[in-house]
Amino acid sequence: MEVKIGVQYAPREIVLESGQSAEEIERAVSEALTGKSPLLSLVDDHGRKVLVPADRLAYVELGEPTARKVGFSAL
Repeated sequence: MEVKIGVQYAPREIVLESGQSAEEIERAVSEALTGKSPLLSLVDDHGRKVLVPADRLAYVELGEPTARKVGFSAL
């Protein structure tokens, strides 16, 4: 699933592909915004952890789950 995170005072958004479900991501964002967690913590497809301070979140955009791309093409 593609996740875009807007961070206050940062000129670019954070974009990552995550293997987590939409419900898991929504739960993590909700916990960060309600103060249960000081950080939004997500894991991308490569196992890297992305941590964003909850008080700096501007927005979180969830994309549709993407199917794996196979092969090469000139699209």
